[in-house]
Amino acid sequence: MSDYDAVRNYVNGEWTEPTGDEGQDVLNPATGDPLSHVAFSSADDVDETVAAGQAAFETWRAAPVEERIQPLFRFKELLEANLDDIAETLVEEHGKTFAEARGELRRGIENVEVACGMPRLMQAGHVSNAAPDIDETAVRQPLGVFAAITPFNFPGMIPLWFLPYAVASGNAFILKPSERDPLTAVKLFELVDEAGFPDGVVNLVHGGADTVNAVLEHDGIEGVSFVGSTPVAETIYEKAAANGKRVQAQGGAKNHVIVAESADLAFAAEKTVSSAFACGGERCLANDVVLVEESVYEEFVDRVVAEAEAQVVGDGLDEETTIGALITAEHERRVRDYVEAGIDEGAELVADGRDVEVAGYEDGNFLGPCVFRDVTPDMSIAREEIFGPVLGLMPAPDVDAAIDVLNESDYGNAASLFTDSGADARTFRHRAEAGNLAVNAGTAAPMAFFHFGGQKDSFFGDLHAQSEDVVRFYTDETVYIERWPDA
Repeated sequence: MSDYDAVRNYVNGEWTEPTGDEGQDVLNPATGDPLSHVAFSSADDVDETVAAGQAAFETWRAAPVEERIQPLFRFKELLEANLDDIAETLVEEHGKTFAEARGELRRGIENVEVACGMPRLMQAGHVSNAAPDIDETAVRQPLGVFAAITPFNFPGMIPLWFLPYAVASGNAFILKPSERDPLTAVKLFELVDEAGFPDGVVNLVHGGADTVNAVLEHDGIEGVSFVGSTPVAETIYEKAAANGKRVQAQGGAKNHVIVAESADLAFAAEKTVSSAFACGGERCLANDVVLVEESVYEEFVDRVVAEAEAQVVGDGLDEETTIGALITAEHERRVRDYVEAGIDEGAELVADGRDVEVAGYEDGNFLGPCVFRDVTPDMSIAREEIFGPVLGLMPAPDVDAAIDVLNESDYGNAASLFTDSGADARTFRHRAEAGNLAVNAGTAAPMAFFHFGGQKDSFFGDLHAQSEDVVRFYTDETVYIERWPDA
């Protein structure tokens, strides 16, 4: 093992040992070496955590909102001061580059900043004289204990889509991070402990499927937030909803880029490659299908191949690395299988990263950029989420036809358009069926003061992560109707 201790839960202000029968090693994806061991939490551990949250909620909900955000201000300062330390841990257990880890944490910090505006976000509305001599006021009130089940691909950012808003709005919160890379969550909760939240308000439990089921079935949990693959998101949504819980479940994606003939092709190629291969393609905002107007298709293919071949695959802590290791050897094999499927289905592999070698890291989970041309919409590499550095290019007669292909996808997470035409941009905005749309930007990632969109099989629920949407998820609105007749 490395210098990392065995992974522990954080319950009621104390670090505790999980008591489940199962667990697994946490491995460095670049080396294959074990970093730590995570034991899984039992149903009894979840019971204990929920009980701590319920007890804390009774006092925390009554605390003035200005008081509730003070630990968040301290938490934000601690995140800033420890950014590089957390980022290094994130790289070691996940595999992405150090720059990507820092950027991820920066986006998480933005959510803490937005949640510090809870005095404004909690406001709901008031109408004087809504009826004769009657005033009406809507008030948002916290509900109890909420849980978030978060994925491996952004272990620093995604917990912060939920935690700051849940506690600032007056609830207690439980995080169940991915068992593949839980050390980043431990780092975050070391700072939570230092920030001064009351005991039981913010809790951390580790585990696998049994721990998740205990969360979904627990009567004391009011709602569950989830980010992960679509099959799991749908299961989480159905099971949690059947148990009477609020649910927001962000699923997978198959995102598209459209390149119009009027676009700056050099810029579009650079941003397309960045979107597809950043974080090793292990992100739900990766644009991995590109529809290019036929008149510029050949030139754009050449530009993308050149950009792809310029990428540097290696250890994420090496400053020259632009594509780090994939999370597990099993996942690397799965992505390689998709490359083989693309070849078998008739697409032409014009950039082949399968033989990449990283000196000194022979046991790492590395795969270089793989670019296909002449992909068709029926191919598996055009329809299914790959979650790796695989990019498919296909020609389209025009922007309208490209939007038609985009809209046929079962997913609706994000899409981008590169163009110089305002008319094309307006058509894209009105017709494209995805929750996050970008024009002349490779990745449609909303800032923390907007919600994170998602449609079709990319999202199950009604209220999304981040900003006012998640505040509404964590609160219920009571309407007060008042009449004070004259004496």
